[in-house]
Amino acid sequence: MNEEHLKRISDELKIKVNQVRATAELLGDGGTVPFIARYRKEVTGSLDEVAITSIRDRIDQLAELDKRRAAILKSLEERELLTDELRESLLAAEAMTALEDLYLPYRPKRRTRAIIAKEKGLEPLAQTLLAQEGRDPGEEAATFINPDKGIETVDDCLAGARDIIAEWVNEDSDARAAIRSIFLNKGKIRCKVAPGKEDEGTKFSDYYDCAEDLVDAPGHRVLAMFRGERDGILSLQIRPTELSTLQILRNRFVKPPDPASEQVTLAVEDSYKRLMAPSLETETRNEVKKRADEEAIRVFAANLRELLMAPPLGRKRVMALDPGFRTGAKLVVLDRQGKLVHNETIFPTHSKQKAEQAGKTVHQIVERNQVEAIAIGNGTASRETESFVRSLGLPQTLPIVMVNESGASIYSASKAAREEFPNQDVTVRGAVSIGRRLVDPLAELVKIDPKSIGVGQYQHDVDQGDLKLSLDDVVTSCVSAVGVEVNTASKELLTYVAGLGPTPAGNIVAWRNENGPFRSRKQLLKVPRLGPKAFQQAAGFLRIRDGDEPLDAGAVHPESYKIVQQMAGDMDCSVSDLMKSQDLRGSIQLKAYVTDTVGLPTLSDIVTELAKPGRDPRAEFETFAFSEDVNAIEDLKPGMKLPGIVTNVTRFGAFVDVGVHQDGLVHISQLADHYVKDPTEVVKVSQKVTVTVLEVDMARNRISLSMREGSGRPARR
Repeated sequence: MNEEHLKRISDELKIKVNQVRATAELLGDGGTVPFIARYRKEVTGSLDEVAITSIRDRIDQLAELDKRRAAILKSLEERELLTDELRESLLAAEAMTALEDLYLPYRPKRRTRAIIAKEKGLEPLAQTLLAQEGRDPGEEAATFINPDKGIETVDDCLAGARDIIAEWVNEDSDARAAIRSIFLNKGKIRCKVAPGKEDEGTKFSDYYDCAEDLVDAPGHRVLAMFRGERDGILSLQIRPTELSTLQILRNRFVKPPDPASEQVTLAVEDSYKRLMAPSLETETRNEVKKRADEEAIRVFAANLRELLMAPPLGRKRVMALDPGFRTGAKLVVLDRQGKLVHNETIFPTHSKQKAEQAGKTVHQIVERNQVEAIAIGNGTASRETESFVRSLGLPQTLPIVMVNESGASIYSASKAAREEFPNQDVTVRGAVSIGRRLVDPLAELVKIDPKSIGVGQYQHDVDQGDLKLSLDDVVTSCVSAVGVEVNTASKELLTYVAGLGPTPAGNIVAWRNENGPFRSRKQLLKVPRLGPKAFQQAAGFLRIRDGDEPLDAGAVHPESYKIVQQMAGDMDCSVSDLMKSQDLRGSIQLKAYVTDTVGLPTLSDIVTELAKPGRDPRAEFETFAFSEDVNAIEDLKPGMKLPGIVTNVTRFGAFVDVGVHQDGLVHISQLADHYVKDPTEVVKVSQKVTVTVLEVDMARNRISLSMREGSGRPARR
């Protein structure tokens, strides 16, 4: 790794160079972010996943910069254009824009007006005019008249010279940097509705005639404008005021009151309007889009983490219902391992007779299968189905839980669902997914493309590569934090264990099916395509409960087993005794086990893990119920206070499900009685909240909510 890059990353992240270097080496050796953060604390100085991910991403960005720099240097050398001064400037460039600005004058280009003028021999005239040394432009130009080259008048000569000057101005790296800064820091984003599109694009009506400072434009509004432009509804322009940019260029290139200054002024204005402004607007658009993407992806990733880490009910016998009006409710029963043991269709919302029969069926199934919880999907007919189930007089101890079913239909039609349930239709698979989401949200949601889960915004508009990388990071982080029971985990869940992937995960399942449950982590080394490196990265996140080795049930890494065994030996007890006894663990002198490679951070983690092997970091499950008096949007009235669940958090507020099949919006100004800059400071996805209904717009199917204690007026900044 380039030492200059290491120093640069160190300065940017405000961490020591040695920490960056060590992390870069671990990453280069195939280390995963969760593994490095959890099991290499001594090496990195206890950097967390956020810092390690930032180092990884910055290394990749700087590698791209170096790759582009090398390509430019090679191109210039091959064309014999590389001077020592230019080489030094290129090697010193710290950003892609600076690199491209330096290369711009030498970039192979189509025949421009400036190139044509140079072919006519007008470059010396352009140099004379730009120098502005007191010579008369007309007299100088007259000497370049050459009808054979199509230059018949003084005006022809001056026009050609101005074209050359305009290109020089546009390709001046310092000038471009100065104007680029004006675009980014003082530019305005202006939006207008395209002619004749007023009725077609009503969802973009907020942007039909608007202008705002670029630096203040929220990312979600920027992405909405870009989408409107892409759909042909809006026209969009990003420019600073022309007066400010032209003045900077005049000050740089024009030397009044020289006789040639008028010609140079015309060239500068032409350069800005014809060449520089369109080019920098494209650059600015890309930069603004990148910023908006980063913001949207960050919010999406944060929402996904909260959803994946939602409290699990735990292993229970579950009845799950996927509600429906016309087709009835699909009912399934899952055992404590999540296996499907029964399915049928009931019709609780049809006739009274069918509702009575459905009630008898539910009672019988609950008793026969000793059901411990009931999950109801929150889609169509969910509140009606919930009311029906609650009216059956089932045991008070039996929790009835509404489950967010976003993406369940995607899973039910997926290859994974077809492979698991080849003889069941999509409705059964969807109901199974709903039940499993209640038992363990993480284990079930990893089977679905995160973009289909419904906790993002503009996910189809942002850079798809960056989005996938970020969301995959989140899923891997969550899976690794919780840990995976290797003998029951699905292929999809195993795929996201740090160090594995689709092929090793599939091979683990195949080996398990052929040979029976794993008895120890060591047996994983017998799995095809799972070598020592993958084992090192993954082993600490894989759990084997009730196996031959008690430490396999927790997060102590196999490479540290000898340390634990030494601790037990010194205490004259077994490892199991050490795990059971707080007194024994409290007597351990950690400093006695410090080595060159194992320090107090790892030793402290080991002792903590021994106390609660394989502990689940997720919160305890709590039951939740919507208001029984509110089932549809028509039931809502301003002033009502209702329980709700946060389903999505955006930069402008949070969406809350209050049980009416349409999420309401708590605008950022209504999240708290104090000023809120970032909604994630106040709410999280899956959080249970109490909201007040402010307004119900039946025509647009919109619900406005507030979480403020006061009157509902916006909090002041």
